[in-house]
Amino acid sequence: WLKPPSLRARSPRPPEQPLLTKKPKTMSSVPVADLSKEQKDELVCTYAALILHDDGAEVTPQAMTNLIKASGCIVESYWPMLMAKMINNCGMDQLIKMGSGGGGGG
Repeated sequence: WLKPPSLRARSPRPPEQPLLTKKPKTMSSVPVADLSKEQKDELVCTYAALILHDDGAEVTPQAMTNLIKASGCIVESYWPMLMAKMINNCGMDQLIKMGSGGGGGG
């Protein structure tokens, strides 16, 4: 009943599958390439705000702009100001909770 590891029966290893045999899943139902310029700008600002928040930094228009520029992205100049104002009014934690709700029942 207690056999040394070398004598225990090993289950056969499944054959290795090549990487990317299946289509990779996207974060949303629409690929980023299919988003409008405004949607891409909003997405970039959302990511910038989440990065700043996760790092414990204050989410300000200037901090968002600096991070966006450092990433090599370009957004319309009003987006960081708009997003920072919304975050400061509602609070990042509250916005995250609002976006992470479950789906409705069927």
